[in-house]
Amino acid sequence: MITPQNIMRHELVGLEVKIIQSSNWDLEGIQGKVVNETKKTITIEDGEGNEKIIPKRSAKFHFTLPEGTIVEIDGKIIVSRPEDRIKKRFRKYW
Repeated sequence: MITPQNIMRHELVGLEVKIIQSSNWDLEGIQGKVVNETKKTITIEDGEGNEKIIPKRSAKFHFTLPEGTIVEIDGKIIVSRPEDRIKKRFRKYW
């Protein structure tokens, strides 16, 4: 079960996400479902079927968990391959 405390150790693909802050202002406000994740990027599909590739390092995200809780994550913290992030130890972030 994904909780705000363990979201960084879970798969992000399938979660709803919104970009709340970015060094590239054109990316702010983009929202949709995470369809792919690489070491440095997240691919978001908006409601119209368009996919946008977002660099993790330059953005802050609001992820909506399945039960409706919204969690803010700085992209700099999740820059790593998804399979390596599961093993990584994180400082208390919240």
